[in-house]
Amino acid sequence: MKIWSDSFKDGAAIPGEFAFAVRDAATRVRLSANKNPHLAWSDVPSGTESLVLLCIDGDAPTDGSNVNKEGATLPASMPRADFFHWSLIDIPPSRSSIAAGEFSHEVTPKGKPATLAAPLRHGINDYTGWFAGDPDMAGDYYGYDGPCPPWNDERTHNYVFRLYALDIPRLGLEGRFTCQDVLQAIHGHILDEAQVIGTYSLFE
Repeated sequence: MKIWSDSFKDGAAIPGEFAFAVRDAATRVRLSANKNPHLAWSDVPSGTESLVLLCIDGDAPTDGSNVNKEGATLPASMPRADFFHWSLIDIPPSRSSIAAGEFSHEVTPKGKPATLAAPLRHGINDYTGWFAGDPDMAGDYYGYDGPCPPWNDERTHNYVFRLYALDIPRLGLEGRFTCQDVLQAIHGHILDEAQVIGTYSLFE
């Protein structure tokens, strides 16, 4: 199975229009267009009943105490963990692409609803937890929200768009679910997987 994007080249930088935030000379960062990138795939294996798409930033700092703090820098060597930006499940195997901006085209304070045309379903992403204590932004962030690494982070973040081919037509998840829930649900049902990686940084 193969996956690619017309929005960025594998291993290259993701354009700012597909990010949650971009650099700003006056304020460090500002909100961006937050469009989901174009993605397309081929060579889906025989027997595939559905597809699942995840976007994972594996370079998120595990200690947030100095994130975006004036006078502090996050060293590239500090411990890192996964931050999930997107889960789209129950994708029909007949589908072979996602258009740029199809599922996200702006930053939505207080989150986005889960509404999608069946059979597609979105889970919540990790901005839900990140903004939980912010009264202006708190809410359930369903679907795609793009890169917004700390502006004082020395490490360039890698965003993995990973597609899974599954042997079941519908994941056994109901209601509000996370990307971690998706990973647990697809265990034992994966026929094949493929990924494309884009990079992003707000560090000056």
